Amino acid sequence: MTNKPKPKTIVCIEDDEDFLELLKLILEQENTNLIMASGGASGLRAVQEHNPDLVLLDLMMNDMHGWEVYMKLRAGSKTKDIPVIVVTAMDTHYDRTFGVNIAKVADYITKPFLPSQLRQSVDTVLHN
Repeated sequence: MTNKPKPKTIVCIEDDEDFLELLKLILEQENTNLIMASGGASGLRAVQEHNPDLVLLDLMMNDMHGWEVYMKLRAGSKTKDIPVIVVTAMDTHYDRTFGVNIAKVADYITKPFLPSQLRQSVDTVLHN
């Protein structure tokens, strides 16, 4: 009998409920505990409460911009080292360069994307 590894916790911060459902469909087969947070403020609360292994973060949200959420995560002593994958429609060279080279996010995925692309990115971040 093999011991299944403990599920990794992922907080998905996104204000589009349909997209949250899509993320759930893509990632539910993985050995993960998914916490869905609708918007930046609830996402920050979810990260504080669940201390996840990874955060998936949208940038364009109604209540709080994703970079503001990211900076608050980096400023928190308990949250500063949690890897963040940005999943966004913001696909300019500037946005990607800022995210990867300046903000140092774990990955920057632009919508639309292939489900396999997201799964591969999540797997890489969680198992490195």
